[in-house]
Amino acid sequence: MSPNLLLLLLLLLMFFSLSITSSLSSPSPADSPPYLWPLPAEFSFGNETLSVDPAVALIVAGHGGGSPIVRAAFERYMGMIFKHASGRASLLARIRFLRMVEYDITSLKIVVHSGSEELQLGVDESYTLMVSKKDEQSIVGAVTIEANTVYGALRGLETFSQLCAFDYLTQSVQIYKAPWYIQDKPRFQYRGLLIDTSRHYLPIDVIKQIIESMSFAKLNVLHWHIVDEQSFPLETPTYPNLWKGAYSRWERYTVEDASEIVRFAKMRGINVMPEVDVPGHAESWGTGYPDLWPSLSCREPLDVTKNFTFDVISGILADMRKIFPFELFHLGGDEVNTDCWKNTTHVKEWLQGRNFTTKDAYKYFVLRAQQIAISKNWTPVNWEETFSSFGKYLDPRTVVHNWLVSDICQKAVAKGFRCIFSNQGYWYLDHLDVPWDEVYNTEPLHGINETSHQKLVIGGEVCMWGETADTSVVLQTIWPRAAAAAERMWSTREAVSKGNITLTALPRLHYFRCLLNNRGVPAAPVDNFYARRPPSGPGSCYAQ
Repeated sequence: MSPNLLLLLLLLLMFFSLSITSSLSSPSPADSPPYLWPLPAEFSFGNETLSVDPAVALIVAGHGGGSPIVRAAFERYMGMIFKHASGRASLLARIRFLRMVEYDITSLKIVVHSGSEELQLGVDESYTLMVSKKDEQSIVGAVTIEANTVYGALRGLETFSQLCAFDYLTQSVQIYKAPWYIQDKPRFQYRGLLIDTSRHYLPIDVIKQIIESMSFAKLNVLHWHIVDEQSFPLETPTYPNLWKGAYSRWERYTVEDASEIVRFAKMRGINVMPEVDVPGHAESWGTGYPDLWPSLSCREPLDVTKNFTFDVISGILADMRKIFPFELFHLGGDEVNTDCWKNTTHVKEWLQGRNFTTKDAYKYFVLRAQQIAISKNWTPVNWEETFSSFGKYLDPRTVVHNWLVSDICQKAVAKGFRCIFSNQGYWYLDHLDVPWDEVYNTEPLHGINETSHQKLVIGGEVCMWGETADTSVVLQTIWPRAAAAAERMWSTREAVSKGNITLTALPRLHYFRCLLNNRGVPAAPVDNFYARRPPSGPGSCYAQ
């Protein structure tokens, strides 16, 4: 028997086995409901089930359709969607060629109107997604994603991937409840997640896994709290001794490491906002440059009296500007205890010479640091204490970052400042006793009724502070509760605020948590009383 004839017989045998299996048990939409997270702005669907060709063809159009960002994303998502068919794509493609198996969806068309790949705050992430099978009107079964930018196309690809489900009986990828028509866009332009690499070092691959998982929930800003009083892990060529403040010589990030994180994030439509917290939270700086400490017994806040302190800040920001293209830079400014300034002789004399209180010196420090950041073409972000202490003196471009007091965004936007919402009572992920529904029900615009003021709330952020989280638990502490906030920030307020969320949101969140697990993200069970705990006993992923 010739090799070609043998191959043909094998293909025929495989086809008939699939046909028999399919006829014995036809899948229904209830077997694998295509729950979407976050919920799109507008969508409609039908009652058909469509099969998707594992050799689905990519067709691109528009000025940006051929972007490497789009093509790389297509390959990533095809790998996720067809991972069960790994190694089978070429075989199934040959079956299709022999016209023994026909698929409803054979192509994915991505139309991107703009050729620009610039990723900044407010970039257009809207998209339209259409899924239909071939019929008498069209001989080609297709999915079409249309977007103004490549980043809208990325969001559309994520939604498409969530419509696809692998059916184990037919061993094929199917889309339920077709045809689909989705018009989608985010509610807020800033949808962030903070990670903290000072309290515990996170390896590069872990940070990348966090970034990858963020894209699944359509989060778009990684707030990288790089340094703090405990450690200074980042290489700064202008002041190379700073990373002597790292925990060890192995727990560091080179300039190339940081640049790779930014590149990796951009490919997924995610900005990276660095934070260097001053003047408090900076004791680790003095390990490499002890002159930054007011004295050996007063190691923070940084020494406000010396130009050297601000030279170092300027050098750090100049080095970081070469790495981080995002327009926002976080300067911290929180939890500044100035008591030891009063007890350090040269600082006390400096205060007296300027007729300053320690609060005046705190203001002087923050405002001078802001001007350094602005001189590097950055927009400063500061924690809310700076606004509460001397808000009228802040640069008007300042973005106030709420974390402590529930009505700070209300007050900040009333004064014309932009605001990021991160209420610690609900959106601090290290608070392990906050359940998913409290995260979900937290509204960034609560108490802000004027449209002009609402527009100044640029978005929100969940914060994964690292005191009690390292590589061993960080992802299961972030997920799935971060997804609850992600839908609040992406979907319309009306959609996420109406009805009984136990019926409208919880089943979809269970489904999304299992999707994360299937993609290799160790998201914890949704209904845990304490976050990140494993299941208490046997059970389905979809009911934990």
